[in-house]
Amino acid sequence: MNRWIVEAGGSSYPFLTSTATFRSVLVGSEVWQNLGWGAIIYLAAIAGIDPTLYEAARVDGASRLRMIWHITIPGIRSVIVLLFILKLGHLLDAGFDQIYILYNIQVYPVADILDTWVYRTGLQQLNFSLASAVGLFKSLIGMALVLFANNVAKRWGEGIW
Repeated sequence: MNRWIVEAGGSSYPFLTSTATFRSVLVGSEVWQNLGWGAIIYLAAIAGIDPTLYEAARVDGASRLRMIWHITIPGIRSVIVLLFILKLGHLLDAGFDQIYILYNIQVYPVADILDTWVYRTGLQQLNFSLASAVGLFKSLIGMALVLFANNVAKRWGEGIW
């Protein structure tokens, strides 16, 4: 990014050492990382929809937006619910590996998360019991969120189990 800024005539900016932009860099890279996998899954789900439904809608005069709303979204609703429930279980995970790799002393106030705290407490300070308890608590919250979301999805007829 800095290379493009310098080539455009600007001066470089410390994205990874600035507390103002570190979170944006993390969120942007996480979105970029998961975009490809999500596209593969949703395209596979869309490919599983019967093409005759689109043909019949086109004959009836439906616009593209109507076909998306009435055919595509209901056709992939179960995949949307499944991925939502699975992501909900990782709600408290902030991407330890990504943060640990980009972690430095300048961004310590904004980059410290629960996972890095557990790592420091458990492995660096050798307080295994406290780190295990916090990790277990985080996992139990994730499991409770998955169970709750699955029960809500079951009421709509789209639960995982």
